[in-house]
Amino acid sequence: MLDARTPIPKPIPQNPLLTSSCYPAEVNLRASASTLLLALPLLGLTLTGCHTAPAPSTTRAEPVAEQRAVRDSQREQLDMIPPPSKTRYMAVHTFDAWENPYITVQANMLTLHVLTADANPSDSGAGGILRPIGARRQEVNIALDKLGDAMSAIPQADWPYGRVVAIEEAHKTPKSAEPAVRRTMESTVNTLSDLGVAAYDLNEGKLQ
Repeated sequence: MLDARTPIPKPIPQNPLLTSSCYPAEVNLRASASTLLLALPLLGLTLTGCHTAPAPSTTRAEPVAEQRAVRDSQREQLDMIPPPSKTRYMAVHTFDAWENPYITVQANMLTLHVLTADANPSDSGAGGILRPIGARRQEVNIALDKLGDAMSAIPQADWPYGRVVAIEEAHKTPKSAEPAVRRTMESTVNTLSDLGVAAYDLNEGKLQ
């Protein structure tokens, strides 16, 4: 039987920071400080909380790296073409006389015009009935994201003025489509610049 004069020991209050449900185990406050410090690494506890930061994902970085590699390859291919020759391309004032590739910009698409090199090196009869220039012109509609592929696929012989293309907005564009055409024009010029190709406004007689 307990002596009425014997004091009953009071329970030691628990610290809610150490008994929170986010920790894997309760820590007895009567443990020594050294024991607690040794236990923290084993229990995976930190003073800032229970959750660890997730590992950074590389999923988004992979497509960017692939796109960079493709663009670098396209630039290497285009670097084989000589730099633009101003004395040659600035002397041309019409698209009919333009011999380098040129681009017509539409709202959601580009038209690429390429004049293939004349297989006959002789000037005799060039542009005549037997050797019309129009027969060597090719046109293809492409999406903006395929511009790099299209540029790098054009043979070096089809760039007589060097690494420069003429560029124009589509004719008879509806008023409602003009903002979209301007945005596509801006994106096209930026892509060409990234490829190392100069964009020449033949109507204005200046580089974009």
